[in-house]
Amino acid sequence: MKTLRVHISGTVQGVMFRKFIEEQANRIGVRGFVRNKEDGRVEVVIEGTDEKVRDMLEICRQGTQHAQVRNVEVNEIKYQGFEGFRVSRL
Repeated sequence: MKTLRVHISGTVQGVMFRKFIEEQANRIGVRGFVRNKEDGRVEVVIEGTDEKVRDMLEICRQGTQHAQVRNVEVNEIKYQGFEGFRVSRL
């Protein structure tokens, strides 16, 4: 199992990005959460098998047709043991 913390910057708030990430995470079968950050970035924590985490990370890099992903910062973190994937609020 792998756990990544991903910070995505660009035009990623106010464009249904979190909902898109939630739908894709549930489709792929990863666990964790997505939330807006006060600095305009979106934070995604992804947990699952190496292959599923890699697939989800690629989706984060691509974004949606209305989002403009400019930068993606990725850090591997300690396993968290999430149950499911959710949209989190600040």
